[in-house]
Amino acid sequence: MYLANEQRYQIMLYRRAGHSGLKLSALGLGLWHNFGSVDVFETQKKIVRTAFDAGITYFDLANNYGPEPGSAETNFGQILATDLKPYRDEIVIATKAGHRMWPGPYGDGGSMKNVLASADQSLHRLQTDYVDIFYSHRPDPDTPVEETAYALDKLVRQGKALYVGISKYNPQQTAAIEAVFADLHTPYVVHQDRYNLFDRHVADGLLQKLRQDHTGLVTFSSLAQGLLTGRYLQGIPADSRAHRSDSPFLHEDQVESSLTKIRQLNEVAQAREQSLAEMALSWLIRQPDISSVLIGASRPSQLLDNLKALDRLDFTSAELTKIDEITA
Repeated sequence: MYLANEQRYQIMLYRRAGHSGLKLSALGLGLWHNFGSVDVFETQKKIVRTAFDAGITYFDLANNYGPEPGSAETNFGQILATDLKPYRDEIVIATKAGHRMWPGPYGDGGSMKNVLASADQSLHRLQTDYVDIFYSHRPDPDTPVEETAYALDKLVRQGKALYVGISKYNPQQTAAIEAVFADLHTPYVVHQDRYNLFDRHVADGLLQKLRQDHTGLVTFSSLAQGLLTGRYLQGIPADSRAHRSDSPFLHEDQVESSLTKIRQLNEVAQAREQSLAEMALSWLIRQPDISSVLIGASRPSQLLDNLKALDRLDFTSAELTKIDEITA
């Protein structure tokens, strides 16, 4: 029987999601990769245990995570039903709907039909009565923003979600749906988007909007699909994600064009006595507007390495200037 580390809450930092009462672990475990039906279940269980033992309480899923779509929720649901069952009230489970999940006209988007059906399917796979956060995974140009907001609000009123969030909405789309949430008094507390040393598009208006409206930010792709892990310092390994022709998120030309910057950033990290990945995560965690930084892991040791980012959140002005010059 799994017994959690009694010292786990002395390891992690916790941040409020905006001005809500909900606190998220500063590092959250993302289950986008490595938790599908094609992955080894025992390894998944070890990663989740390692995360919780280190004080990670935020577990981030979506209905289409796998592969196969849905299998990440199914696998996490099995872990929740056994290892984590005694600790359900100590963890935050988030899932999402919006991307393609099943065939036909109702299998994706932000319609009332899709959101409510997706939530029921997710709860079944997760083997739980509710999730802590339910996200609209993407804006849907074919659905009125009011309908998506009503659907998310309905989940809260039905007791299927405690809070709601949105993901990948630009500042204008965010303002539109926030206005409906405000009218409905929906517990909207968090926005999730891509943010890392190389991709800072959220700083172009969105961060200011979230700060103004007291909304938390959860970041994904925090290590730029592996560019900021040090894996590519010596080129492109044959077994890497960038080398695979089927990878839609990282290509060889992206790595090659970034190599100089990656190596320069690594020099800054070494001077700080950190790995490149640790520094990249520390750079994010240090920002008070960020509620949680999502990390992935294919093995427990990788997760433990990333946790070292919590040890060095201090940056000198010279270091920050140098990082900005490299990544400009």
